[in-house]
Parts: sequence; C-alpha cells; structure tokens
Amino acid sequence: MDDFYREVIIDRYKNPQFRGTLDPHDISFQDDNPLCGDHIQVDLRLGADGRVAEATFDGHGCAISQASADLLMESVIGKSLNDIKQLTRDDILQLLGIDLGPVRLKCALLSLKVLKAGVYGLKAASDDLVD
Repeated sequence: MDDFYREVIIDRYKNPQFRGTLDPHDISFQDDNPLCGDHIQVDLRLGADGRVAEATFDGHGCAISQASADLLMESVIGKSLNDIKQLTRDDILQLLGIDLGPVRLKCALLSLKVLKAGVYGLKAASDDLVD
C-alpha cells in the first residue's frame, strides 16, 4: 500500500493541481522550513457563504512538502474557516498515507502551519498550530 501512496506523492510533486496564486485573495500567508529550505505560500478565496471557494499554494521544496500542500489545498475547498482551524497533523498524515520520520514530518506539516496561520490572521506561524 505504501508504494501506491509514494506514487501519489511523486505525481502531486511533479504535476500539482493546485499550484499558483490567487489575486485577489481573501487570505494569504507564507513561511519557510528553516531546517531544509522548503517554502510555501497559501492563498484562499472565500465564497459568499464564508467557505473556501478556491485554494492555491506556491513555493519550492522537497516532494513531501509540495505534495502535502497540493493535497491539502484540494481538501480545504468547500470547508469553513472553523473546519480548517480543526485540522491536525493526523489529517495531513492521512492525506499522504505513509509514515514519516521527524524531519520529513516537519516538511509535510509546513503547508498546514501556513494555512492555519493565515486563517487565524497571525503575523508569524508557529509549530503549535499543527500539534
């Protein structure tokens, strides 16, 4: 089963479906993983109902960070900001479908940290957002 998920990760890394930026956007935030140099920016556009109508990411980094961001953007479309605030590291791990060591986990969680910091309207992201 891990081979299937590895293929999904490589495919999303090479052929992301939600890479880009939104202009105008309602929420935008970006941050880096200083351990490995990954960078993610997340842009959200909300619908009249307050739910995410469009979600994109941009940035650079390893296959795990980029695939995680792409899968996360797909998963938040249609969600309320309250729903997004409830997302956890387990949700990201479920999207990826593989076990990760501590270093790779930080890569995988970068997009969630960036997303939640933007939704909360923070000036700086914190690892506490993904615990």
